[in-house]
Amino acid sequence: MTSATAADLKVRAASDVVTSGLADAKAPCLTSSFQAECVVLNHMLRQERPDLPVLFLETFHHFPQTLAYRDEMTAKWGLNLINLKAAEPRVGLWQAESTDACCARHKIQPLFSALEGYDVWFTALRRDQSPSRANLQEIEPFKLPSGKIIQRVAPLAAWTAKDVWAYAKAHDIPLLPLYELGYTSIGCEPCTALPDDPSNPRSGRWQGKKLECGIHIQAG
Repeated sequence: MTSATAADLKVRAASDVVTSGLADAKAPCLTSSFQAECVVLNHMLRQERPDLPVLFLETFHHFPQTLAYRDEMTAKWGLNLINLKAAEPRVGLWQAESTDACCARHKIQPLFSALEGYDVWFTALRRDQSPSRANLQEIEPFKLPSGKIIQRVAPLAAWTAKDVWAYAKAHDIPLLPLYELGYTSIGCEPCTALPDDPSNPRSGRWQGKKLECGIHIQAG
């Protein structure tokens, strides 16, 4: 099997998951941080649902480059962008209190509140991103804090970063310019650094003190 054929099979499998995820969805959405995998998945979803709501967490701590790129891609693709914000934003909470408190206020609370209005949640998570995502399924139920169950769909679960970049190149998708500066996983500016460990793309997040912000952790 050639590498090109293997890549084609991965794309086909991901596209099948997209189709399956949309089949019975009454109110689907996509969350996007406008990192490479998010934009690639958005490209796939646009083929079937160009009006799909794209939820972006406006944390008030993003890199200026991220916000500029978000606006550029929104205009370029005509995205149905929805910026989610905390009810009471507090810039600098990560420093005044903790990164956990900042993520809870600016990410977890506004996202879970918004997801109450959807039944299918598309995400660009991949198994190879961190140990906490190693058992990720392409389609699985996700329980919100309210107790509501929605379907979380991760069409790129089996992909690698190389697969993502190859797809972007094949489809002439421009990517966030911060990658050109050496960043490999990009979130809020205060909690994103160049990777400490070249073999771990997420080693530059939260000074290596945690693996997740909490939005992908189910309610108990």
